[in-house]
Amino acid sequence: MMKKKSISASKASLVLFLCQMISALDVPLDSKLLEELLQPPTITQQSPKDYIVDPRENIVIQCEAKGKPPPSFSWTRNGTHFDIDKDAQVTMKPNSGTLVINIMNGGKAEAYEGVYQCTARNERGAAISNNIVIRPSRSPLWTKEKLEPNQVREGDSLVLHCRPPVGLPPPIIFWMDNAFQRLPQSERVSQGLNGDLYFSNVQPEDTREDYICYARFNHTQTIQQKQPISVKVFSMDSLNDTIAANLSDTDIYGAKPVTERQPILLTPTGSSSTKVELRGNVLLLECIAAGLPTPVIRWIKEGGELPANRTFFENFKKTLKIIDVSEADSGNYKCIARNILGSAHHVISVTVKAAPYWITAPRNLVLSPGEDGTLICRANGNPKPNISWLANGVPIAIAPEDPSRKVDGDTIIFSHVQERSSAVYQCNASNEYGYLLANAFVNVLAEPPRILTPANKLYQVIADSPALLDCAYFGSPKPEIEWFKGVKGSILRGSEYVFHDNGTLEIPVAQKDSTGTYTCVARNELGKIQNEVQLEVKDPTMIIKQPEYKVIQRYGQVSFECIIKHDSTLLPTVIWLKDNDELPDDERFLVGKDNLTIMNVTDKDDGTYTCIVNTTLDSVSASAVLTVVAAPPTPAIIYARPNPPFDLELTGQLERSVELSWIPGDENNSPITNFVIEYEDGLHESGVWHYQTEVPGTQTTVQLKLSPYVNYSFRVIAVNEIGRSQPSEPSEQYLTKSANPDENPSNVQGIGSEPDNLVITWESLKGFQSNGPGLQYKVSWRQKDVDDEWTSVIVANVSKYIVSGTPTFVPYEIKVQALNDLGYAPEPSEVIGHSGEDLPMVAPGNVQVHVINSTLAKVHWDPVPLKTVRGHLQGYKVYYWKVQSLSRRSRRHVEKKILTFRGNKTFGMLPGLEPYSSYKLNVRVVNGKGEGPASPDKVFKTPEGVPSSPSFLKITNPTLDSLTLEWGSPTHPNGVLTSYILKFQPINNTHELGPLVEIRIPANESSLILKNLNYSTRYKFYFNAQTSVGSGSQITEEAVTIMDEVQPLYPRIRNVTTAAAETYANISWEYEGPDHANFYVEYGVAGSKEDWKKEIVNGSRSFFVLKGLTPGTAYKVRVGAEGLSGFRSSEDVFETGPAMASRQVDIATQGWFIGLMCAVALLILILLIVCFIRRNKGGKYPVKEKEDAHADPEIQPMKEDDGTFGEYSDAEDHKPLKKGSRTPSDRTVKKEDSDDSLVDYGEGVNGQFNEDGSFIGQYSGKKEKEPAEGNESSEAPSPVNAMNSFV
Repeated sequence: MMKKKSISASKASLVLFLCQMISALDVPLDSKLLEELLQPPTITQQSPKDYIVDPRENIVIQCEAKGKPPPSFSWTRNGTHFDIDKDAQVTMKPNSGTLVINIMNGGKAEAYEGVYQCTARNERGAAISNNIVIRPSRSPLWTKEKLEPNQVREGDSLVLHCRPPVGLPPPIIFWMDNAFQRLPQSERVSQGLNGDLYFSNVQPEDTREDYICYARFNHTQTIQQKQPISVKVFSMDSLNDTIAANLSDTDIYGAKPVTERQPILLTPTGSSSTKVELRGNVLLLECIAAGLPTPVIRWIKEGGELPANRTFFENFKKTLKIIDVSEADSGNYKCIARNILGSAHHVISVTVKAAPYWITAPRNLVLSPGEDGTLICRANGNPKPNISWLANGVPIAIAPEDPSRKVDGDTIIFSHVQERSSAVYQCNASNEYGYLLANAFVNVLAEPPRILTPANKLYQVIADSPALLDCAYFGSPKPEIEWFKGVKGSILRGSEYVFHDNGTLEIPVAQKDSTGTYTCVARNELGKIQNEVQLEVKDPTMIIKQPEYKVIQRYGQVSFECIIKHDSTLLPTVIWLKDNDELPDDERFLVGKDNLTIMNVTDKDDGTYTCIVNTTLDSVSASAVLTVVAAPPTPAIIYARPNPPFDLELTGQLERSVELSWIPGDENNSPITNFVIEYEDGLHESGVWHYQTEVPGTQTTVQLKLSPYVNYSFRVIAVNEIGRSQPSEPSEQYLTKSANPDENPSNVQGIGSEPDNLVITWESLKGFQSNGPGLQYKVSWRQKDVDDEWTSVIVANVSKYIVSGTPTFVPYEIKVQALNDLGYAPEPSEVIGHSGEDLPMVAPGNVQVHVINSTLAKVHWDPVPLKTVRGHLQGYKVYYWKVQSLSRRSRRHVEKKILTFRGNKTFGMLPGLEPYSSYKLNVRVVNGKGEGPASPDKVFKTPEGVPSSPSFLKITNPTLDSLTLEWGSPTHPNGVLTSYILKFQPINNTHELGPLVEIRIPANESSLILKNLNYSTRYKFYFNAQTSVGSGSQITEEAVTIMDEVQPLYPRIRNVTTAAAETYANISWEYEGPDHANFYVEYGVAGSKEDWKKEIVNGSRSFFVLKGLTPGTAYKVRVGAEGLSGFRSSEDVFETGPAMASRQVDIATQGWFIGLMCAVALLILILLIVCFIRRNKGGKYPVKEKEDAHADPEIQPMKEDDGTFGEYSDAEDHKPLKKGSRTPSDRTVKKEDSDDSLVDYGEGVNGQFNEDGSFIGQYSGKKEKEPAEGNESSEAPSPVNAMNSFV
């Protein structure tokens, strides 16, 4: 009995589910309708579950919800009610549940750590957010440690430990030197996942004292630096020299040379380890080995293969990376380190667990009173998640009872609901790795029918095309829809009409007599309503006389006709294209009403010309080709093609080769460049000649390779620069012997043409490839991955075989082997084919749209199961179209756009959307057969954007103290215009700007009179429009108030003259206008499209010298005044002089130079004689005497021990370096070496950098320098910008 009851209960659940699927209502996303219908709350935006905040900034915990009436909000913290009114630091945004915790004005982020949950409630129910865990980020300092230098023997392994401070979130680790350069890494030296630096073997070049580990904390934009680590590598040569210097000649000494070592693993240790990773995450496995030579790492998966397209190798193959892991990726992964001396390995046992993920998330349910429905909540995970239900945020076990509700595990069944049954239900799926929380409401509505399509809407279509007449409706219970033609016509039925579930009437083939009024009637038990729409069917547009192919001689005239017939109510436009592009911008092309005429035809006009006729409803086109030919050339010397060769002879006949010789024909005044040899197979393709080979024109014999079972004839063609000769007479025939086929058919494929067959095709062997009579093919196939025997058939000389009765889209192994009467060809290779595809069965589910901004949206969908694709998954297509503009409230002809996303992609971006508009989209899966069914249309709206600039700004009616401004509204408002912003300021004679005045103008205005202005003053105006989002781009204009009602005299520049030399030019001009004008000169190469170069003229001079010009070049030049838009002179053109060859003069041959050198030599000789006489007398130089008499006690001789100068060797030697002193040669700056260290502006040596390079703590208000002590690195903090360039 219990078993029977269980079966009955499951059947009842199934019946109720089907009823729910049939009777549940879809509420159209009509803004007016949504404003009128009651609706329980829905959470629309919330902060992430794990929310790490910056402790220096205000904490914003988001909670947004919608509903009718608008919901109220409350919060819990750590499971208890959070009274925000009692905390002055916490505020809630108006009409929102978002909390703002004020940290920047005295609050402490640590005091607000905890678990927060938001509740949105109205009279129809209560929705709750996820548990939001708030934690402030942390970037702790490096603990002080004493680092001993690392002394390592060449060839040994080495690990430099980083051990960064534990932060939230964890920091990014990288190694650099004192010069802020990234340390080079290779197969021998690399950084591990834990941040340590591993050396498989050290080399002498690894010796250095500045191995520095950096930790970057992105959340707080700070970088911490570890103390430098010193490494000294002792090479064997230097070690032997040291030993030899300390031993006698009789001692035996010498260190062992560098010994090669087989690999050992530095990390991980041991022979095996385990790792647990979550589904959907990135799996990172690492193996780093020591050894000499440097080991090479290889990865395998025991008992399987590494997943294709998701496996990547990083860090010189030391890291195995698998993205988007799933339970199928669990298993044993082995890394093998190998060099010439041996190998080492490590096995990592990977287990993939899974946090809960949705199989079927509960969806909102809209029912009528008395109807039935179900909420289904199904999730999976590893371990299996536990499902629990809540009603209005309260566990359902203690929630108020509802007789219409019954909970059955992951399903809630509703029977005979009433309006009091409306509520919001929460489904919680959780396991040890996480949880999922979903809100779904049950909304019970009783509403009479409503028709949402505008009354008397006009539809226009072309005859013989489909017509779709909308009747969007809503009601509860769901109304029935009927269509009538005319006011008193009968109900429409029959195969000539299609009635869609959304109320749309489709006329598949509209005719002229389909024109008329159509009435849509919607009724349910609460009422009835009707609406009328109009249909007009137009005649199609036709080209009754199309353009025709034309051949015209160069410099002639040609005309193409394009005469059309169209519906009298449609206005056609005719466009002409050349080679599918716009016509050249050339006055020779004349476009008339019914024709295109080209005057003075040139070779460039050769091509295809297309006439395209467009109306608002259809488009037609027709094309014709124009060929331009030259006039016959004048008679000249005759150079002709060569005469054909003759006297062909075959010699040396073998089974697979023969020698062919011939005699060349006359060259006809052009030497023969080569001979082409062709052959005919008289046995298989009589009368068809094939290319065999070609040889140089000096050769008259050739050895030819032959195939079996071919009756050969040969002919020869001579070629010169003019062309090819006529073929020679054929040679005698030569029949080769038969043999087995040498090859099998190529391009073997298996592609089904129907869902239940497999079409095997191949390229048949050519006649001579058969190698013998009786050519046939052995076709074999078997289903892949199934233990089946080969099925084979032998078919005649065809190129296709169809296997019937196959399953839909399964892989097959296929091979095709050639055979003839003498035997089989070699064993063929196997190819993989598939039986026929069928259209996909299901549509993508859970289509979600996330509007990123006013022009971009992101669409997500769940992938369809691969079994339902029933073919090669080619991707997904997203169809989307604009329904209407929300600002203009006008519908237009729907133009659907399609975006295709290749492969198994589950999201895509929709660019180019129009702001403040309503869109619809659906998603379809695509295979080789075609598209699957479309998902239900998803409606989304783009938010308002900023408007474009006003279409124009005119300033008219200048008077002594007023100006009149007129403007046009923006072409693209992109929202509801709220106002216009006008800013203006005066400009004086020196083009300096005065104070800026701002005026806000209502959006419905289009003109303004500005009064109380200064007379005879130039004003600059800046004008833009605004929506609620912000200001759009501005348009500027200038105007001048008049003086004494006389039109002001505008300045001008005239009479620009140039005087050009080889590399420079003097520019001068005349100026009329206000004083103190600031001029500039613009110039460029004449005829060039490059931008003008600009030079500023100092002062108010009326001349300027352009330097650095290119000799012999034509330049264009013009002069302008700064600050006056469009105030420039006319252009002038000048040309620099040609480059002059420099005059080379040999200075050594000049008389003045020779005389000067003689005088210098005589003077030196006299000085030498005087010095010699003074030395013999023992006298002292006056300078020396003064030095002896006035010896400076501060001057000391140079020390012999260290080579320093005595005058700088006093007690000052040990003072710190002064400001601006250079960094020592070891590139480090010690704490005690700088009086102006950045440390003085931070918190001791613990100062930190912001991400942009600024120093945290520089505005901390410290007045005095703190003692130079601390437990941190003695290195000066490194500039952050240098760090960012490497991370």
